[in-house]
Amino acid sequence: MTNEENIQKELSTRFDFLSDKIKLQRPRRIFVEVPAEKFSEVLEFAIKGMNFSILCAITGYDDGLKLNFLYHLASDEGIVLSLRINAPREKPLIKTVTKYFPSADLYERELMDLLGAQVEGLPAGRRYPLPEDWPQGEYPLRKDWKMDTEVKEVETDEQS
Repeated sequence: MTNEENIQKELSTRFDFLSDKIKLQRPRRIFVEVPAEKFSEVLEFAIKGMNFSILCAITGYDDGLKLNFLYHLASDEGIVLSLRINAPREKPLIKTVTKYFPSADLYERELMDLLGAQVEGLPAGRRYPLPEDWPQGEYPLRKDWKMDTEVKEVETDEQS
């Protein structure tokens, strides 16, 4: 049995609701669809019980129906475990993981700015990566977002 298969078995045994939600994508890549309400429990077990102690990235995307968030964790053996949760587009509430990974705040701010995620427990801070004067409620990575195409004439000294 490979390391990936052992991880799959351990997760399925510990969390029976994951038994058909684990996909061994290729060597050293495991994807797991986790119910949002069970995410904290699965994440903590992955970190403390399975030694996935490195946060590689948090990514998010809009599939048109819901927002998806992937937490890419790595072990010292080089296996990457990607835990995916989803949230309704109308109220995309997720919990911060800065308790385990303090550097996650930048990823989480990115999810807030670009997709409109509400990150519960994230301390107040500067926006990232959008500028402070970016309009509230405008999330450029959402499928339904449209750039304002109105061209505003900028007055210059030459026009005066």
